[in-house]
Amino acid sequence: SVAEQIARQRNSQLVQAVRANQWVITGEVLRGQALDWIVRQTFRQWARCIFDLYHYIGNSDAAKQLIVLEPSFRGLVRRPEFERRGNRRGLVIAGLHLSNFDLILQWLCKQDMKPLVLSIPDPRGGRQMEYEMRKKAGMNLIPTSVNALRHAIRHLQQGGVVVTGIDRPIPHPEVCPYFFGHPAALPIHHIFLAQKAHVPLIIAVANLQKDERYHVWASDPIEMDSHSDSSVATLRNAEKVLAKAEEFIRQYPQQWSVPLPVWPQIMNLVPK
Repeated sequence: SVAEQIARQRNSQLVQAVRANQWVITGEVLRGQALDWIVRQTFRQWARCIFDLYHYIGNSDAAKQLIVLEPSFRGLVRRPEFERRGNRRGLVIAGLHLSNFDLILQWLCKQDMKPLVLSIPDPRGGRQMEYEMRKKAGMNLIPTSVNALRHAIRHLQQGGVVVTGIDRPIPHPEVCPYFFGHPAALPIHHIFLAQKAHVPLIIAVANLQKDERYHVWASDPIEMDSHSDSSVATLRNAEKVLAKAEEFIRQYPQQWSVPLPVWPQIMNLVPK
């Protein structure tokens, strides 16, 4: 009911952002009622995830019944905090705002998975409440800053794991990698970390499936490519990672819930 009420507020910045994002990722062909339906389904999925997060986060046993760790992800849970065996290196885990990523990450941290988690800088209001809740769940959580990135690089060089989101847009980006065919206002700090620490990157996602459980997947490791021009290398690596992210999002587009416009330049092109 709440999701339906929010989706009807077409003039709100939140609804306009979700509408634009869904229009792009579904191929820029939807119009009228078809696009309205997609937006409503996105808010319904989002509301379901928020309910499950706050209903189950205090009960790890109940949350466990909701979560299915697919084989591609299970090895990450068993990985020690610092991987020092043989030639094993640190790892960047890039997360997407797909399904109930928050519930799953907090549950994993309670199961002794100990990554360093980079959050949005200077969290305020509701974001500050989220930050405090995640800290209570046992996350090794720090807001992104220059010093935080330096700390993250050292953590990776020691064999640790760094988790960060890659699909929340940022204001005034210096570089706009292509994502679903358009330059996107997305961060590239995850690429910077992987390049500086010389470690691979994987994408981790969750999907709510027909069995009413959240399935957690991981991509194969993505190695960073080199180039004589470091800025070219950064852009190419960012787009290589986003191409894999597109594959995950296309499988469950209505479960992708980003509250800000990822492509601000196309807002006026979206059908009313």
